[in-house]
Amino acid sequence: MLTAGDFLQHAPSVQKEIRKLNSKSETYSIETINESIYDHPKYYDLVFGADCAAEIKFILGCGKEYMQRPAKNFFEPACGTGRLLYSLAKRGHEVGGLDLNPKAVDFCNARFERHGIDAEAFIADMSDFRVPHRYDIAFNTINSFRHLQTEKAARAHLACMGQAIRVGGLYLLGVHLTPTEVAPSETESWSARRGHLSINTHMWTKERKKGSRIERFGIQFDIHNPTRSFRILDELVLRSYRPKQMDRLIASSGCWESVATYNFSYDLDDPIEVDAATEDVVYVLRRTRA
Repeated sequence: MLTAGDFLQHAPSVQKEIRKLNSKSETYSIETINESIYDHPKYYDLVFGADCAAEIKFILGCGKEYMQRPAKNFFEPACGTGRLLYSLAKRGHEVGGLDLNPKAVDFCNARFERHGIDAEAFIADMSDFRVPHRYDIAFNTINSFRHLQTEKAARAHLACMGQAIRVGGLYLLGVHLTPTEVAPSETESWSARRGHLSINTHMWTKERKKGSRIERFGIQFDIHNPTRSFRILDELVLRSYRPKQMDRLIASSGCWESVATYNFSYDLDDPIEVDAATEDVVYVLRRTRA
């Protein structure tokens, strides 16, 4: 559960928008709440829902492209509000998921119940969990994996996922890498709207610690509806990965092999080669026999 679309993509248009936001912030004050964005699932679901259709098409397409039998059930660690699980369930697939945040899980399960879907997410740490049966495909497409701040936790997560996915199944793991040949992206801003509710989101780098591989990012939701405007201000603490560090981690799992890589455009016809300048990557991992 984390970023939208192309996490922290740096472009002149983004910088122009940031200058606009900064200029506006100097001309008026806004009520600010210092809370976790994950404790506000209604707003989170809108902010990070823009790529849902492309992600679903990609997930289903990977099953057809890289599996020998049709995928019937799907699992999402760090599922957040369950927007992707809900979309898959509407298509008749069996789904399951977990998240560490109780408010997000409640939101996810309430949506399942409201639409008569026989599915349930549960509260758990994605580095320490078990599922009652194995799934065909798992996905964690928007960088939530980097919330695991140690190598031990990251390895434990891949081991848990190895127990959750059948041999020959897939784990689609989206990660924002730290490039070594170009300057890393530092900011991103985007907007989302649903009815009378609009949210402007801004993310920026606050600190990068190379030794501990810990990065801190500021994130704010500027929320506007007919009766109120306010800001939710939060900080995200993530572990960084260079391409070779990610390769070593996958190899150390003993149960996953990388069979393809894509960027956050989710175009199955356009796989990429990860190099020292790459930032946004979705690793298509296939479950091997341990």
